[in-house]
Amino acid sequence: MATIRPFRGYRPLPEYASRVASKPYDVLTSDEARLEAAGEPFSFLRIGKPEIDLDTEIDIHGPEVYEKAKENIGRFLNEGILKQDPHPFLYLYSLSKDGHSQDGIVCCVSVEEYDDGTIRKHELTRPDKEDDRTKHIIATNAQTGPIFLTYRENPDVNALVASIRKESPEYDFTPDDGVRHLFWVIESHDLITKLKQEFSVVPRLYVADGHHRAAAAARACRERAAANPSHTGEEEYNFFLAVLFPHTQVRILDYNRTLKDDRGKNPAALLQELETTFHIATSTDNVRPIEKHTFGLYMKEQWYTLRLKEAKVPADVIQRLDVSVLQEFVLKPVFDVQDVRTDPRIDFVGGIRGVDELKRRVDAGKATVAFSLCPTSVEELLSVADAEKIMPPKSTWFEPKLRDGVVIHFLD
Repeated sequence: MATIRPFRGYRPLPEYASRVASKPYDVLTSDEARLEAAGEPFSFLRIGKPEIDLDTEIDIHGPEVYEKAKENIGRFLNEGILKQDPHPFLYLYSLSKDGHSQDGIVCCVSVEEYDDGTIRKHELTRPDKEDDRTKHIIATNAQTGPIFLTYRENPDVNALVASIRKESPEYDFTPDDGVRHLFWVIESHDLITKLKQEFSVVPRLYVADGHHRAAAAARACRERAAANPSHTGEEEYNFFLAVLFPHTQVRILDYNRTLKDDRGKNPAALLQELETTFHIATSTDNVRPIEKHTFGLYMKEQWYTLRLKEAKVPADVIQRLDVSVLQEFVLKPVFDVQDVRTDPRIDFVGGIRGVDELKRRVDAGKATVAFSLCPTSVEELLSVADAEKIMPPKSTWFEPKLRDGVVIHFLD
């Protein structure tokens, strides 16, 4: 069963919260992060992506980068930008935009439960990204960004969250992207105890977003434990920072694809190849699918709708995912894309950019073909994780994103 642990969070003072909180380190390039943090000395990007304070030609995975992260987090502490709470607390973090709202419990969760499968994964991780975040955790002695977890909705947890929301939040700010961030400190011992009890009967937690951070936290834990002759399993490094959202509130957007090489196929020849597998129709509008096994295809200034024929729908939980259908019935046989992880012709476009971005890239000559997909559902994600299987790369795009720097967890 799931264990949630209060912790003494380090947080910005309320007057600095909106200035400190930053987009996650992994949604911005270094150049984008420099622009984002320009003129703001307290942007948390200076800790999450510390290369922005160094020469632009530097190796972003060089030792001086992690040393800069350590230096910057020390500066934030010394200047009083970040303060530690006096006692171990839980927290509530709410995000809302355009009528969508989600409320998550901020806590620490167990590395042991991550390793034993109580906390389920659905993605493979890349060693280079794991290495980067592990070095960052070790250098800063902190987990600076939360892992986004989900769980099957619990009405009793919902009721407790509703009671917390009646109080005034500690933070309330809305950055330029229009996402409103609200944050409460849960100080009541009784309320903390009730939340711990409710989660103790939640059978599983699921990593939604943040697989590399979670894997890095587990690796850092093993390093710290190996170096500690007095290791007990209760040290802070045995737990990692997370925000837990009920599955009914999690919002997954489409994760689309573009292809830079059409293998010289004209639309007529391509459609002829595809019509044995799909029902095909032209469209005068952009195609953003809302039904499973339906895809948009854009090439040479024309949109098409592809609908998988019923007889072709796979039975396997992985193979029937839309990202798998596109790969197995289109990208591999028609365009010889054997592995989307390594094929340089493939690019991925998060749904927040919209299908207009697909059209723009093709029309600008940056791609020759684009595919829009129906979003992976939360139920599909849970089913894959429950089956202990792995989703194909770039299957999910979660929105809105948690901000880094709202609260951080030190390893001791």
